[in-house]
Amino acid sequence: QVQLVESGGGLVEPGNSLTLSCRASVSDFSSYTRAWFRQPPGKEREFVGVITGSALGGNKAYANSVKGRATIFRDNAENTLYLRMDNLKPEDTAHYFCAARPGVGRLSPGSLARSEEYPYWGQGTQVTVSS
Repeated sequence: QVQLVESGGGLVEPGNSLTLSCRASVSDFSSYTRAWFRQPPGKEREFVGVITGSALGGNKAYANSVKGRATIFRDNAENTLYLRMDNLKPEDTAHYFCAARPGVGRLSPGSLARSEEYPYWGQGTQVTVSS
């Protein structure tokens, strides 16, 4: 069982940056395909970005809504995944979740963006963008 714990959320002014962290309970977290999702208030959960497992190339992909403003990176030694968001906008306000799936079996880009593909989830961290 993989446990994920997110941190780093908070209140931030528009135009600023924020880095979220997701620490995993497993030592081989880099082998998992890991993703960030978010759920804006009153809306459905949506895909933010993904990094595939090491055996699948460690490829990254981002939702169009955050492309150019979001960066996923990781610290394998600390079993931690990060999401940096730049030039934050009020519409980025959401509860942000880290998710993971075993890094076996290549999925299509569309499937990687589906929350149903990820069996492991953290509790999330709230990001509020407001002046």
